[in-house]
Amino acid sequence: MSSHHIVKEKQEPALYIDELGNFNEELLGQLLEWSPTLLVNGENYDKIFSLGLKVDVLVNGNGQEAQEDTKVVQGPVDALMVAVNYLYEEKYPAVNVITKKFDLEKFAGFEDKINLVVFTERAKHYPIKSGFSVWKPAGSEFLIHGNRYMEVTNLAQNEEEIFTVVKDGFVEFTFSGQPIFISEPI
Repeated sequence: MSSHHIVKEKQEPALYIDELGNFNEELLGQLLEWSPTLLVNGENYDKIFSLGLKVDVLVNGNGQEAQEDTKVVQGPVDALMVAVNYLYEEKYPAVNVITKKFDLEKFAGFEDKINLVVFTERAKHYPIKSGFSVWKPAGSEFLIHGNRYMEVTNLAQNEEEIFTVVKDGFVEFTFSGQPIFISEPI
């Protein structure tokens, strides 16, 4: 019997590479493992193409020759906004984004439209809703973006926005209002 997996379209999060930089190749391989729809910022297209990856959507291309069957999407705003809006309009439920720097202002506003995880070279960033809980070993760290009153369990604040898990177990975040972004080192 074959061990090939059949993945329904849009079942896996799409992957948008905004800026690859020095992103961990092993983690990139894991994000590509289930053959997600791959979107690439035109500024990084040549680098991604040179890695032998099949690009499904070229975002804000600069007139470069796209691979066969690659859709080209252009927009008046920066490529990140064009890519996430495209995925939202195409009814993708989730996207993983690789970029060099996490800019909260760029991602705020998308958290209720699409499940979003943003990867940089050292961390993963994602929005959470009040009541979010996750099991973590003692010593794990979270960076909480934005200055908002919240209640947390099993966390100790050690710097202005950095919280450390006190003991192995569940961590819970409770707050009012819109989702917030948190980050974890990778």
